[in-house]
Amino acid sequence: MTSTTLAKKKGASPPPPAADAQRARRRARRRGRVIALLFVFPALLLLGALVVYPVLFSIGRSLFDASGTRFVGVDNYTEMFSNPATLKAIRNTAIWVVVAPVLLTGLGLILAVLVEKVRWATAFKLLLFMPMAVSFLAAGIIFRLAYDEDPNKGVLNAMTVAVHDLFKDSSSYPAARAREGHGLDKGEDGSYATAGLSPGDTVHLPMVGVPPKDLPGDARPAYEAAGKKAAGDELRGVVYLDFTPGGGGTQGEVDRNESGLPGMKVEAVRDGKTVASTTTASDGSFSFTGLQAGSYQVKLPESNFAPPFQGISWLGPTLVTPMIIGAYLWIWTGFSMVLIGAGLSALPRDALEAARIDGANEWQIFRRITVPLLAPVLTVVFVTLVINVMKVFDLVYIIAPGPVQEDATVLATQMWLVSFGGGNNQGLGSALGVLLLLLVIPAMVFNVRRFRRSQG
Repeated sequence: MTSTTLAKKKGASPPPPAADAQRARRRARRRGRVIALLFVFPALLLLGALVVYPVLFSIGRSLFDASGTRFVGVDNYTEMFSNPATLKAIRNTAIWVVVAPVLLTGLGLILAVLVEKVRWATAFKLLLFMPMAVSFLAAGIIFRLAYDEDPNKGVLNAMTVAVHDLFKDSSSYPAARAREGHGLDKGEDGSYATAGLSPGDTVHLPMVGVPPKDLPGDARPAYEAAGKKAAGDELRGVVYLDFTPGGGGTQGEVDRNESGLPGMKVEAVRDGKTVASTTTASDGSFSFTGLQAGSYQVKLPESNFAPPFQGISWLGPTLVTPMIIGAYLWIWTGFSMVLIGAGLSALPRDALEAARIDGANEWQIFRRITVPLLAPVLTVVFVTLVINVMKVFDLVYIIAPGPVQEDATVLATQMWLVSFGGGNNQGLGSALGVLLLLLVIPAMVFNVRRFRRSQG
């Protein structure tokens, strides 16, 4: 009798080998899932605590009033779209979304193509990528100083003033003014003029308001020039600083130690028209010769007293947003260039060489071959930058001065200002946060789907 027959008689049946293997595989899969869950659990816990819970809490908080005790429904959302400050933040965010990613993608593409033809390409890429290592806080402080309106502090205005002064002279004596009651009347345009004079007259024009230390280096005493008399067809005079160092002297009279004001423009005016003009000598003297008989006025034009050009208000209400976008470009251009450069290095070179052999120039190759082949990379870079600029906060908050903060505000800064920066209305701030989330989600979904397609 065989062993099988004996086993059957005893009622025992050995398990088939296939069933044992299947159960072992199921146990291994369960064990693998448990181990994977144990590894993933800390990340899921952090994701829930730092992302899911704040999102759900913000959505719930946006339905309550500022104190968080009274349910108001969609009132915060209604107020959000009726508040002028919020509408301005939405407008500025739209400007950021349209301008910054387009400029960055274009600059990154151009630089990536050009860097390929540079001998020291790696060093050049490193130089352009270096601002990415600078925090937004530090970059904001750097550009806040660079945009300062004072030319002695702001680099940009220092260069602007230097270029301006190359083509247009600044005024000689911006702080000067005429001594009141001594023959000079101030016009509506800021100029000074005498009463009627005739050829052969000599006139003394006393000025004040100029510190002796600010006098030109070639200034000389005006006393001797003041003693000279005019000829018959000559109108003569002297413009001087009516101030005697150390005190003393007589107001309205040229004393021995009083200095002339050189380089001041003087005009002879007859019947409202300028018939002659000159500038004062180092002792402040001037003269008009060959004048016909008649009544003349001696005029010191307003250009002598105009305040010096102080540059451009880069952080004023009109320019503050473009200037902050400029700082953002400085930081992120290297990022865009490196990503596009990586895509450019993966392009099939045979297509480019075939185009060159067929007689295409570099511009045609760039427009018809390089850009279409780089379209997936350019799209990813553009969408990534769109997501990033929607959340920009640091640069706007740091660079924009307090008086123009509202003119530069974007959704992220408006959310903070409404919630914690003085508004103390976390219900409205949460509504702004939900709006920002809704705006970011489509771009994120698009980016993820495109990434999955590229991986597949």
